[in-house]
Amino acid sequence: METFISWRPSYSNPIHREWICQDMLGFYGAVTSPEEHPIALQLAGSDPKSLAEAARIGQAWGYDEVNLNLGCPSEKAQEGGFGACLLLDPIRVREILKAMVEAVDIPVTVKLRLGVEGESYPLLARWVEAYGETGVRVFIVHARSALLNLSTRKNREVPPLRHDWVHRLKADFPHLTFILNGGVRTLEEALPHLEKVDGVMMGRAVYEDPFVLAEADRRVFGLAHRPSRLDVARRMRLYLEAEAQKGTPPWAVLRHMLNLFRGQPGGRLWRRLLSEGRSLDALDQALGLLQEQVGQEGEEEHPDPKGNAAVKRAALGFSRQGI
Repeated sequence: METFISWRPSYSNPIHREWICQDMLGFYGAVTSPEEHPIALQLAGSDPKSLAEAARIGQAWGYDEVNLNLGCPSEKAQEGGFGACLLLDPIRVREILKAMVEAVDIPVTVKLRLGVEGESYPLLARWVEAYGETGVRVFIVHARSALLNLSTRKNREVPPLRHDWVHRLKADFPHLTFILNGGVRTLEEALPHLEKVDGVMMGRAVYEDPFVLAEADRRVFGLAHRPSRLDVARRMRLYLEAEAQKGTPPWAVLRHMLNLFRGQPGGRLWRRLLSEGRSLDALDQALGLLQEQVGQEGEEEHPDPKGNAAVKRAALGFSRQGI
């Protein structure tokens, strides 16, 4: 993300503490670029001792933060006794957080939902107060409850959003840091929340359109930084080349670049070439075509969010169906 915006923490995929003990974290450490800092390691599990050891390993690998996942409602998480269902055992959560905080010097943070199988602001506030007493100072709050009988996808859609509860937490616990998550898909939607909480986390929306936060440096942090998509693509090419020399499969990098030109002339062609080629050569081919197109017409400041730039795509010499 550093390529798109200067001030941000990045989060790893959640890693179960048992995988870390089997060298999974070694893989993550090996593929982390220095440009990604500050970067947080998200852990999932239910054993205080194992999670404390996992946190120590994460700190040794250079992670800047360790985050405990108390928000995942998946069936797998329930079977393993971690994620959102762990909120039903607040005493165990306190033990885990206390062990993690004592194990490392870097911040230990929490990602949680508003509740499990129901909502109660007084109960949520008691959780926050109790977890804050362990030394945790940062709470990333998905502004929905977790319904354990629903799929992960349905849990992003069915439980109602209650952004006002996260605002209220900040008002009730001003000494703690609260980051709002859930239902925010654009910078315009995020800005009003920043008047009431300390930050906003956006996940899927940014992955689907990496440039949705391209103006954040200027509008939030007062910086002039605004990269072009081509600049990002060129830097990612250098990154991919370096990773390939380490043995990283090109697709492990390329698949995260598919939406880089979303809504731009040639955006679908870019996606198709990378998806079919899955190689550095495919990236070079796509870059050559996009450089030619942008050189002729420039990037759109406000692209079509659906990626439909049919008129301008015609200049590439491909039919609508071909792209």
